Amino acid sequence: MRKALRLRRLSRPRDDRYLFVPLDHSVSDGPVVPRDRWHDLIDSVVVGGADAIIVHKGRVRTIDPGVLAGCALVVHLSAGTAHAADTNAKVLVGEVDEALRLGADAVSVHVNIGSDTEERQLVDFGVVAKACDDWNVPLIAMAYPRGPRIADPNDPVLLAHVVNIAVDLGADIVKTNLALPAERMADVIASCPIPVLVAGGPATGGSVVDHARTAMAVGCSGLAVGRRVFTSPAPMSLVAELASIVHDDTEADLVRAMTGVVASS
Repeated sequence: MRKALRLRRLSRPRDDRYLFVPLDHSVSDGPVVPRDRWHDLIDSVVVGGADAIIVHKGRVRTIDPGVLAGCALVVHLSAGTAHAADTNAKVLVGEVDEALRLGADAVSVHVNIGSDTEERQLVDFGVVAKACDDWNVPLIAMAYPRGPRIADPNDPVLLAHVVNIAVDLGADIVKTNLALPAERMADVIASCPIPVLVAGGPATGGSVVDHARTAMAVGCSGLAVGRRVFTSPAPMSLVAELASIVHDDTEADLVRAMTGVVASS
């Protein structure tokens, strides 16, 4: 029951659709925004209508708890940096009970299928999944086909395998790449009994709004958009527009009415 309550909190309109904003990039790539802009960014993401933010455990302590009254908190437990010998390697840097003590509604782990350290990452996934079951905490898997043995990270057959690995190892929600061609993502979703979210697309090139519309049109349950949000000149407006797409205009009306944000057309 407690896991079900936490899962419901991950969707603000309670429609089983999700807009997550990962802000964990400061470990992998460096600062997300300057220190004096951090609180404004969090405010913008929450007021814009994101269902949850995703951060590492130490960063939670920099967020005013009151700001998250209407937005869920996900603590990311995996880490690796752009300076590593193997940038696809991920290791556990936190535990589920730590995340709970910080007030998390859910935790997330990152697994790169096809990487040189896939075996270690799968073991870590299993450890976290067991702890999540013990503590009744939702588990979000960031599962990607990524590594030297992956020829096409958008291959729908490969993506179907990846999301089902997440299911079999205990995830409640899985985030992965959008298949290409996009209409083949419907096959991936049809293979998977848990909600499938897609990443926000490459840092450059293409409209993230068009990407969001495409993802939802082919049946995805939501989006996880980080870099495109925190590098946007107007993150609140972008989040509001993405929330409108994810939850449909009618579902997002309540959130926008409460926050006073109007999504752009």
